[in-house]
Amino acid sequence: MPNTYYLATNDWLNISFRLCIALLIGGIIGWEREIRRKPAGLRTHMLVTLGSALFTIIPLQTGELQTSPDALSRVIQGIATGVGFLGAGEIVRQSSQPSEQLEIKGLTSAAAIWLSAGLGIAAGCGLWQLGLIGAILAFLILKVFKRLEKHN
Repeated sequence: MPNTYYLATNDWLNISFRLCIALLIGGIIGWEREIRRKPAGLRTHMLVTLGSALFTIIPLQTGELQTSPDALSRVIQGIATGVGFLGAGEIVRQSSQPSEQLEIKGLTSAAAIWLSAGLGIAAGCGLWQLGLIGAILAFLILKVFKRLEKHN
C-alpha cells in the first residue's frame, strides 16, 4: 500500500488536515446546493464528507490494513452503499407530492450527496488534490450546467 494512505497513530496534524480538507470539499458543494435552496445543503454535504473521511481514516489508524489488507476497500464499499440511502431519502422526500403523474425530483441533490461521500473518502486517504479538483469540478457542473439546461 502506498505511503500516501498510511497514518501514524500520533499524526494528529495529518489527521486534522485530512478532516479539514473533507470539510472544505463538502463546503464547496454544499454551498452551491445551499444557495439554490436545496434541502441537502451546506451542513449536509459537510457532514457527509466529514463522516466519509472519518470512516476511511479508522482502518488507517487502527493498523487493520496490516491484518486485513481489504479493510479499506470494505469501508469504502460500505460508505458508498450507506450514502445511497441518504440519496434515496432525498429523492423520496422530494417526490412525495400527490399527483397523477410520476414525478421524480432530487436526483441531482442525491448525486451530489453521493459524490460528497467519494470526495470525503479521497480526503480521508490523504488524496487532497484529488478531492479538491473533484469538488471544483462538481461545483462547476452544478453551477454552469444548470445555466445550460435552462437554455434548452
